[in-house]
Amino acid sequence: MADGARSAVAGARQPTSSTMPFGPQRVRGDLLLAAVAGCFTLAQLVLVRPDLGLGWDEVVYVSQVGRQAPAAFFSAPRARGVSLLVAPAAVWTSSTFVLRVYLAVLSGLALYLALRVWRGLFPARVLALAGALFASLWVTLFYGPQAMPNYWVAVGALVCVGCFLRARADRADHSALWGVAVGAGLMALMRPMDAVWVVGPLLLLAARRWRLALLLLAGLVAGAGEWVIEAYVSYGGLGQRLSDASRIQGGLGWHLAVGDQLRSLGGRTLCRPCTGPDPHPLVTLWWFALPLLALLGLAFAVRARRPVPIAVPLAGAATAAFPYLFLIGYAAPRFLLPAYALLAIPVAAALVHLVTAPDGRPRPLPLVLVALGLAGHAAVQYLVLEHAVHRVTADHRAWARTATELHRVGVRPPCLVTGRDAIPIAYYTGCSSAATGGHNANSTATGIRRTAERIPVAVLTGRSDPPPAYAHGWRSHRVGDLRLYVAPAPRVPGSR
Repeated sequence: MADGARSAVAGARQPTSSTMPFGPQRVRGDLLLAAVAGCFTLAQLVLVRPDLGLGWDEVVYVSQVGRQAPAAFFSAPRARGVSLLVAPAAVWTSSTFVLRVYLAVLSGLALYLALRVWRGLFPARVLALAGALFASLWVTLFYGPQAMPNYWVAVGALVCVGCFLRARADRADHSALWGVAVGAGLMALMRPMDAVWVVGPLLLLAARRWRLALLLLAGLVAGAGEWVIEAYVSYGGLGQRLSDASRIQGGLGWHLAVGDQLRSLGGRTLCRPCTGPDPHPLVTLWWFALPLLALLGLAFAVRARRPVPIAVPLAGAATAAFPYLFLIGYAAPRFLLPAYALLAIPVAAALVHLVTAPDGRPRPLPLVLVALGLAGHAAVQYLVLEHAVHRVTADHRAWARTATELHRVGVRPPCLVTGRDAIPIAYYTGCSSAATGGHNANSTATGIRRTAERIPVAVLTGRSDPPPAYAHGWRSHRVGDLRLYVAPAPRVPGSR
């Protein structure tokens, strides 16, 4: 293979970023990565409304540190990494606009740093294309500015795998060694079980490299330490928390969720249950092309006798995706973000190889075809993103209208909201939330009745659904698709 074509899949023999000389070429490469990250941030601010209200899961994470409402119930599968991430913005303002801008800028900076980790493994043009491929997915753009963990697991995976490859190639690369621990720790802080799946193949490869293995384990322990301690403090032990987490996710076991993930690509943020027609083939075409292009990148790397820098992220992507494709009975497109981030590297290497002639110059026809394909792909992603933003905006505005109605009928902080969509609506109202059943059960009917004697309480049901037994006789109001049952005004101590 000629030098020009080899550069797209080279890695094992290239110097690490810590030993590469600082010069104009390296500066240009860093500026190219910075441009990709900057465009990613700008696209989030333009295409995903900065004033987009908080979603259900975001409410749970933000309410742990924010000031707008009391902390929502924190179920067993969740980790507190996102709450720590948003704390610098959420502790001093309740502005969703400020939070979105903060997360958009932070996610762009994180993408730049994660791509820069790979500078000693692939040429800058490969990394820039990989970053653009990942950043242009509608699901990446949608969740970049949101208080959700999956994008940050993807960033941690890129950092961990890239630093692992650098440290494996150069034992003197101490920054890469620490990067391995930082990447593993970031993943574990956000979603401990996701971190285990990504790190698994790396531990196998590090079997004879005790320092690498110890740093991987140290990162996992540091990131997941709080989650484990909290399991014993608040959830009845680690085994019980894992059991509760499995139950809440529908019981971990063999579930073929490939079709569910496919249906979620049309802009559905949660597919549970995942019914309805499949999206148009043009919407899902990229999903089928992604593994094929990644395997093509591996084939090019094997032919160049440098398979490791391609094979390792491929293995990490496969293990990251496995539980969400085969072990849970529902789907959300954000679950696969870590796999998409890792697959972007071999896909970009394959595309660069396809458009590069043996002498290193671009091939005109393949370059035009690839460019047209990527432009069409970006257009489809934009349309799906617009649809997703529109749907979510409508939901959030409905919650805000319900909160306004609750205020109008006298449900103001301190207060309690229970029933349908109680967690987000309670947050928008400034109230606590409660549930007597389901995944977020944290109260009883008796407890809610007693609370109604002290503070305003409202029950939310569907428009035609009856209220719970304890709410019979409460005032009824209708707003949108919901019916509100408001408890009689609590007695003021000392009044007659």
